[in-house]
Amino acid sequence: MSLITTTQDLADACARLATHPFVTVDTEFLRETTYYPKLCLIQLASPDEAVLVDPLSPDLELSPFMALMADPAVVKVFHAARQDLEIIWIIGRIIPTPLFDTQVAAMVCGYGDSVGYEQLANDLAKARIDKSSRFTDWARRPLTDAQLVYAESDVTHLRDIYLALAADLAQTGRASWVAEEMAVLNSPATYEVKPENAWLRLKGRVRKQKELALLMELAAWREREAQSRDVPRQRVLKDDALMDIVQRGPRSAEALGELRSVPNGFERSRAGGEVLAAIERGFALDPKSLPALERDRGRGGNGAVLDLLKVLLKAVADAERVAPKIIASTDDLEAIAADDDADVPALQGWRRGVFGEKALALKNGQLGLRIVRGRVTVG
Repeated sequence: MSLITTTQDLADACARLATHPFVTVDTEFLRETTYYPKLCLIQLASPDEAVLVDPLSPDLELSPFMALMADPAVVKVFHAARQDLEIIWIIGRIIPTPLFDTQVAAMVCGYGDSVGYEQLANDLAKARIDKSSRFTDWARRPLTDAQLVYAESDVTHLRDIYLALAADLAQTGRASWVAEEMAVLNSPATYEVKPENAWLRLKGRVRKQKELALLMELAAWREREAQSRDVPRQRVLKDDALMDIVQRGPRSAEALGELRSVPNGFERSRAGGEVLAAIERGFALDPKSLPALERDRGRGGNGAVLDLLKVLLKAVADAERVAPKIIASTDDLEAIAADDDADVPALQGWRRGVFGEKALALKNGQLGLRIVRGRVTVG
């Protein structure tokens, strides 16, 4: 088993792969010490062959691969595609299309929430995955035979998984459900990290408007700093330290240095000065310009309705043989509990017919839940 290390060999391989209706795709990457992922290996397979590509080779550039990813005649099959797509977007500014994510398809086909590749390989390809190479150093050269075998298995078994799931979807008439789910993965906005939105990752930890203002400014500063230095966010400032600053709001170097979660000497560094400036910007924000704080779940008299909607979701998911997660999120249920016209996915598209209409009927006393032989049924 060998690696493709030249552009010409990659172009020849991609030309062969492009003659097939689908290719399976996976990547190996590192990002433990960087903000942006470092692509270390690309795996591709058609029904006829498997190809391993070395993006670290000085004699290889990825334009043939990017052209294949953009080929509208070839379905690109991934499992849990988001991180792979992020890498392709960062490097080539394209999103593979048409796209099929077997993890999403498996949820539609009743394999539960966020089902793993190993389970699907076992269930649908009758194969067992040797996971010993999963966390090895993919940037080190030469790669070992064990690494190459493991990497190849990530796309060869994926062929059988894809074919089995596609057949299931065709039989149940739910292929359009998966296609609708691909919309988020197909959007460049999914992979564009905007510093001004970085606070959303930590929004659940604040309960006061002042804290929200500081969180917005500090999280944006940390994101910009991590991007510019190409280091993980936690290398700039750990979450616990950031939240400690948000909750205490220090306005001097001395006060910042007194926080135990802040590294020694941080308050005297360039970064410490920028943190203090971000704090001042946060205090200067007009409270009326801030987003609304998250309310405690169940607040406002909707707790009982929310509980019933959760039971309904489980019953519908069981009856439809679909993972609950793909039908509705907790945020969806909270929004429906509060508003019949909530603008949430659960009240749109196929979800509305499967669950949304029932949720509204239950909420408004037009639908009941029963227990039959120990199982909740709708009726």
